[in-house]
Amino acid sequence: MERASELRSVEIDGEHLSLPELIAVSRFGAHVIIRESAIHAMEKSHRLVEEILSKKYPVYGINTGFGALSQHDISISDVDRLQNNLIISHAVGCSNNLPDEVVRAMLLLRANALCRGFSGIRPSIVITLIDMLNSGVTPIVPEKGSLGASGDLVPLAHIALVLLGLGEAKYKGEVLPGKKAMDMVGLPTYSLKGKEGLALINGTQCMTAIAALSLYDAKKLCLLADINTSLAMEALQGQISAYDERVHLLRPHDGQKIVAQNIRLLLKGSKNIEESRGKRVQDAYSLRCVPQVHGAVRGAIEHIESVLSKEFNSVTDNPLLFADNGDVISGGNFHGEPIALCCDYLAIAVSELGSISERRLERMVNPQLSNGLPPFLAEQPGLNSGMMILQYTSASLVSDNKTLSHPDSVDSIPSSANQEDHVSMGTNAARHVSMVVDNTYNILAYEMFAAAQAVDLRGASISPALKKIMDLIREHIPFLNEDSELRLYICKIQKLLRGEMIIDTALQNCSLLK
Repeated sequence: MERASELRSVEIDGEHLSLPELIAVSRFGAHVIIRESAIHAMEKSHRLVEEILSKKYPVYGINTGFGALSQHDISISDVDRLQNNLIISHAVGCSNNLPDEVVRAMLLLRANALCRGFSGIRPSIVITLIDMLNSGVTPIVPEKGSLGASGDLVPLAHIALVLLGLGEAKYKGEVLPGKKAMDMVGLPTYSLKGKEGLALINGTQCMTAIAALSLYDAKKLCLLADINTSLAMEALQGQISAYDERVHLLRPHDGQKIVAQNIRLLLKGSKNIEESRGKRVQDAYSLRCVPQVHGAVRGAIEHIESVLSKEFNSVTDNPLLFADNGDVISGGNFHGEPIALCCDYLAIAVSELGSISERRLERMVNPQLSNGLPPFLAEQPGLNSGMMILQYTSASLVSDNKTLSHPDSVDSIPSSANQEDHVSMGTNAARHVSMVVDNTYNILAYEMFAAAQAVDLRGASISPALKKIMDLIREHIPFLNEDSELRLYICKIQKLLRGEMIIDTALQNCSLLK
């Protein structure tokens, strides 16, 4: 996995934006530059809008109304007002505000799409979007309200409001009126011209931003799940034979082979695992079938990354302006179906990482399943509850994931007087997958917490790679001789998993296949 945190600058032209670059900008504040060729492409498409307006023939969204109102012609004197009205009327989101990193990703993605030069917008407006990113002005965008049909109209309208000097934006942690935030960093605000309002809000950038951040975090979860499994194998004296390379060559899915190899590498040199060979004919599925389950998740993620990478560099508004020959084509690139399906798929896949993790945790705390560990990993069970409730909470999160993984993309409610009669619900799907990813980080944190306790209780000689990881865990979380305020330690291990240290330690001590 490329290290997004180490990228300092990103250049965009509408065609080459990658997932690590998107994360570098949205999460780690990398500086953004627009390539000169993109400026020229935007200038050409804007000149085509001016030509259309001068010839006064009807073109959707430039001198007509929108959606079901497209049969209404707009006079030349009202063309600019039409675009500004579009933004003001569409900014009607509700509920909690999207995290800053999501809004920053939206800004980058929208600017990148406009850089292709098929949208008719003035380059100065796109430059201002990037200047907002670089100066730290982040529009306030409510999380709910998009159908993912004509794109993410509602959330993108809240971003565009700030360009108009309206709405709200966050600057240096303070929520300010949009105009004040822009003035504080010396950025201009605009009265939009023909096609520009539509260019700013007709696209899939909200759902894609949330999906991209979730995907990046899900890729880390895959490695963490392999590390957790290896610790659980040590704790439960699992049978390494299930990870034999010959088994996985007979069902050669790439993800399955990678997971089996990762766990062999993590367990290499473990006296405990070697001495446990043959203690059982076979393990339960939560240990024995990890390559098949974790591997399938990796396969899903590989597909999803392929789709999202295309979407990062796609033109998703309407109509599209082909400046080379003057054609204007009304199409449907704004429809969020590719992203909606991927978000549903990602939610299902990541849920499975959490589901099998909870089953490994249950085996560690259950004395009937743990191969000799004390009940609930307590040295004095009865007086101490030990880690009993970790499994309860994990089970709750697994159940929550099952609900959140119900596909949003199969739902559709027509809108705009049935003109927009099939919608993707892609942004709902994206919001739900982000919740699944968050839940699954917590589930893996509970498993790692319990696995570290179980490994110490086992008192066996574990692999050198896992010994380094155990040392890191113990720097933050002590072995527990008696009940204490677990909440404090849980917060620490959750933070540890979400950072880079555990993965870095694993990579430094064995050649994992990321």
